[in-house]
Amino acid sequence: MISKQLLRSGTSIGANVREAEHAESKADFIHKLSISIKEANETEYWLDLLKEMGYLNNSEYLSVQFDIKEILKLLTSIVKASKLK
Repeated sequence: MISKQLLRSGTSIGANVREAEHAESKADFIHKLSISIKEANETEYWLDLLKEMGYLNNSEYLSVQFDIKEILKLLTSIVKASKLK
């Protein structure tokens, strides 16, 4: 069941980014990307659980963990910059 949660939250990141591309307003754009940040945080949580339960080895975990951290940094930077404009 954790894998289903991971799939749901992980794919939601991209879906919300795609929605943000066609946002109706700046506030809508920020809102959609903020949802993506929440989903990325949830994805990180599920990855942590999978690692702790032994479903991911250290190498797999670190690779995906790096990617999700980079996605979080990117999305957070975009949201912060958008709020300043």
